[in-house]
Amino acid sequence: MIDIESFTPGSALAGGMMIGLAAALLLAGSGRIAGVSGILSGLLRKTGFRESWRWCFLLGLIASPWLYQAVSWHYPVVIVTGDTPLLIVSGIMVGLGTRYGSGCTSGHGICGLSQLSLRSLMATACFMAAGFFMVYLTRHLLTGA
Repeated sequence: MIDIESFTPGSALAGGMMIGLAAALLLAGSGRIAGVSGILSGLLRKTGFRESWRWCFLLGLIASPWLYQAVSWHYPVVIVTGDTPLLIVSGIMVGLGTRYGSGCTSGHGICGLSQLSLRSLMATACFMAAGFFMVYLTRHLLTGA
């Protein structure tokens, strides 16, 4: 069942366009792919001024809710309903998946698909199928809804 009140195609379209624009600007300006897992793992391996763009990118991700609040005059409401052990295990599984898949949804799904990469198409199909399966499993099979 779709919650009509939370269906906001206008803001989703605007957000998608901004993500695409940011990925295109990063690629055009520096030749780098806007894959968040690669950017973060690069920070863990490398140091120095040449890697300062990674800090700026991640700072932009962290600061974006406050920027949204400054523009729209209200803070986005986020409600996390999972318990802490489930969130920790989920985070570890996502991290392992990005290492196994050689990238994350932003790197493959946004940047790789726009470059017509077959590898990114396969990775994105696997990400999406796994997501659909887990939602079906947790929301319908395990809860009995």
